[in-house]
Amino acid sequence: MQKDIEITMAPEEIESVSILKEKLSSALKIDEILIRDYKILKRSIDARSRKVIYRLQVKVFIDESNLAEIVNVNYQDVSNAKPVIIVGAGPAGLFAALRCIETGLKPVVVERGKDVKQRRRDLAAINKLGVVNTESNYCYGEGGAGTYSDGKLYTRSNKRGDINKVLQAFVQHGASEDILVDARPHIGTNKLPQIITSIRETILNAGGEVHFDQKVTDILIDFGKVKGVEVNNEHKLFADAVILATGHSARDIYELLHHKGILVEAKPFALGVRIEHPQAIIDAAQYHCDTRSEFLPPAYYSLVEQVGNRGVFSFCMCPGGIIAPCATYENEIVVNGWSPSKRNNPFANSGTVVQVNLEDVKGDDPLRMMHFQAQIEQGAFRLGGGNLVAPAQRMIDFVEGRLSIDLPKNSYLPGTKSIMLKDTLPDFVASSLKNALPVFGKKMRGYYTNEAILVGVESRTSSPVRVPRDRETFQHPQVKGLFPCAEGAGYAGGIVSAAIDGINCANAVLKAI
Repeated sequence: MQKDIEITMAPEEIESVSILKEKLSSALKIDEILIRDYKILKRSIDARSRKVIYRLQVKVFIDESNLAEIVNVNYQDVSNAKPVIIVGAGPAGLFAALRCIETGLKPVVVERGKDVKQRRRDLAAINKLGVVNTESNYCYGEGGAGTYSDGKLYTRSNKRGDINKVLQAFVQHGASEDILVDARPHIGTNKLPQIITSIRETILNAGGEVHFDQKVTDILIDFGKVKGVEVNNEHKLFADAVILATGHSARDIYELLHHKGILVEAKPFALGVRIEHPQAIIDAAQYHCDTRSEFLPPAYYSLVEQVGNRGVFSFCMCPGGIIAPCATYENEIVVNGWSPSKRNNPFANSGTVVQVNLEDVKGDDPLRMMHFQAQIEQGAFRLGGGNLVAPAQRMIDFVEGRLSIDLPKNSYLPGTKSIMLKDTLPDFVASSLKNALPVFGKKMRGYYTNEAILVGVESRTSSPVRVPRDRETFQHPQVKGLFPCAEGAGYAGGIVSAAIDGINCANAVLKAI
């Protein structure tokens, strides 16, 4: 017999199997000897009261064994199967490739950047020298932006597809089984590269192809139907289906589509800053303590406020994290955040952004939001003074309109420069942030403080362009065989939702060819 039950445990009890079994037997009112096995279905922290607890949903096996195991997919040989070109080796592209193999199609993945190992050198140059390789950086390269952007797997996309299928695939390729039960699963930037490499090896071992340093410079179309792609202005690859999974920063792809007369649309996005606090402040606020217990992970937060007709919200919160320079072109500043698996850095950061609506940027150019985004990033670079030094300000100084005399120690390696952030942000963004931050401070004790630093600019929360597609076929309405996919096309946001969209696009390809 099996029973699902919820129990609570104190943080210091969470690793104790004996206490867990004792609580299960007590809750079920049965002898502990009858519990043959159990499986934790979900685990979350409840910090709503002063006594922080863990809540566990557990499947208990009474007088029977747990025969369930991790579901590992056996990927078939597709070396001689029909090819599908996948542009981009981020989560959408990689999971589209895995799904193609499952369905008997041969994925041919072309990625403009380098593999994860080679990519590290370019990230070191960005952080230490302020030098951006425009083809290999935090956004471009194997694994996409997610590889070096924390590895958070939390998503609300359960209606779009099978979240567990994505998590199971990560576990099959080396992730901890904890991601199957944690309410806010997280892999960590230090562990993701090995997992991404394992996924690539699965693709290659099954007869698929993965090509690096291969930038798509044209999409081959004949009489409204895809024929393949041109790479590096040199050679052509042919296939009847192209999954376009380029990520939200590939501006040249949007320009290519627009230049070829392929419909693209302007899309709202969000813009703001990355805010960093000492992690101890966030821990004290969320756990109602002076010092965080060693049995609790670094605390996170999620904040949202409506200011007038605009939403202001925290985004991509990184406990124990680092602020990273994520420019993809020269002479621009873009910041993001990530955490290692242990989340053991002394700072906590989060993007804090304001909605940018279509009516905020005048005109009818479908790329106008993208150009607006680029102008803000270039302005931040000029104010920072070069070498990816980022403009920054203390929180209360920003709200009260004062130049910060000095800046607190922070995790942004290229360095920060004290400036008036209102000079780099649009007026409606700056004023919305100024109104929202004190309100956030009332919602979370200690948040509103001059110990917090605002670093500009956080501008790549989502794509400023949408590449339209049919809801049923997933194909572009003008180009048969072209499948716009995930974040770069405006249909996903985050690792898991992008992976699900990649799977959905691969399923659509199977139906179409």
